Amino acid sequence: MKMTKLAAFAATAMTMASPVLADLVFPSLSYRTGPYAAGGIPFADGYADYFTMVNARDGGIGGVPIKMIECETGYNTEKGVECYESTKGEGALVYQPLSTGITYQLIPKVTADGIPLHTMGYGRTSAANGKVFSNVFNYPANYWNGASNAVNHILDLNGGDINGKTIALVYHNSAYGKEPIRTLEELSKKHGFKLSLLAVDHPGQEQKSQWLQIRREKPDYVVMYGWGVMNQVAVQEAANIRFPMENFIGIWWSGGEHDVLPAGDAANGYKALTFHGVGKDYPVFADVQKYVVEPGNAAGAGDQIGTAVYNRGFYAAMLAVEAAKTAQEIHGVKDITPAMMRDGMEALVIDEAKMTALGMPNFGPSFSVSCENHGGPGLGGVAQWDAGAKEWKLISDFAPSDMEVIGDLIVEDSMAFAAENNIEERCK
Repeated sequence: MKMTKLAAFAATAMTMASPVLADLVFPSLSYRTGPYAAGGIPFADGYADYFTMVNARDGGIGGVPIKMIECETGYNTEKGVECYESTKGEGALVYQPLSTGITYQLIPKVTADGIPLHTMGYGRTSAANGKVFSNVFNYPANYWNGASNAVNHILDLNGGDINGKTIALVYHNSAYGKEPIRTLEELSKKHGFKLSLLAVDHPGQEQKSQWLQIRREKPDYVVMYGWGVMNQVAVQEAANIRFPMENFIGIWWSGGEHDVLPAGDAANGYKALTFHGVGKDYPVFADVQKYVVEPGNAAGAGDQIGTAVYNRGFYAAMLAVEAAKTAQEIHGVKDITPAMMRDGMEALVIDEAKMTALGMPNFGPSFSVSCENHGGPGLGGVAQWDAGAKEWKLISDFAPSDMEVIGDLIVEDSMAFAAENNIEERCK
């Protein structure tokens, strides 16, 4: 009896001396249903699988387990806000809404609640100005970088001169699709090309009139900002009018396997921008197989690993984990708060040595975040679809975008937002 009491006392003393740390909570605002599920599913799978791997392989982040809470939004802004409100009280460290519409609604909420928001490659582009947007981050690249990356690729194809050329923008008729218009308008003035704008209404299944216009007007290049079913319809319509696929360039959200496979061989040569690696030829995926797939803990069927959008979700989770590690180091605690996570994101440094150590060599560009710059360097590469091999191939390095043009637009838009919302600049 005495021994039992002594053991119980010792156990209690150990618990008091070494309190059990709460889980680190990462919500996932996913959409596995609806017309945008084809892109939502692989992203959600990649996001979840990275966290599962870190828990199984590393015991969490700094020894603290990760708890991911998935909430289905259906790519619906109202549902996305509901998911935020229902999960923020769980200790949520950072939100990744995967929707520009949801992002716009969450910006004032996360700022008031002190929770960081990461909109990697989407959302409100001017949130790259950390002096105005304290809690919003969109590193390593944004929509305006993407527009410039596309134009720069076209410039490369034409020896640096596209004066007199015509570029058509086929875009999702939403806040997302409209994001690159101002940038392309400014770049058209700078480089002398004509810009043609062709909106496609949600969800994007009907595009006959837009592609008949393209067949009639014969633009030299088509750039697309599409998502979900819109992409595969556009690729098929382009094939139907025999538009040269090598002159058809999608933003990174128009560059999934599911966007090109339905068109078969006709999609060969189609291009899409990217800010991360393609394929599964990276050492880290051996760990995914060992710690996630083989034990039966993959978020999906395990068949999306290495696909373009799976890799993007995987990359987003990796950046979240590295920011959490940075926050733990800065504050000297393991059980970090959302405010500490924000500090970790603002001090994040991703270099090639770190990427290699993570089993992801050359997976993405090196970059750092600062109080002033929440957007990273804005580097982008070009991938091309090989229909025979049924795979994306990176055909360029991660190259700079035109920050002379984009920087001015970011300042203009962010300062207008600051004036409208009585926000004082930070980082002084």
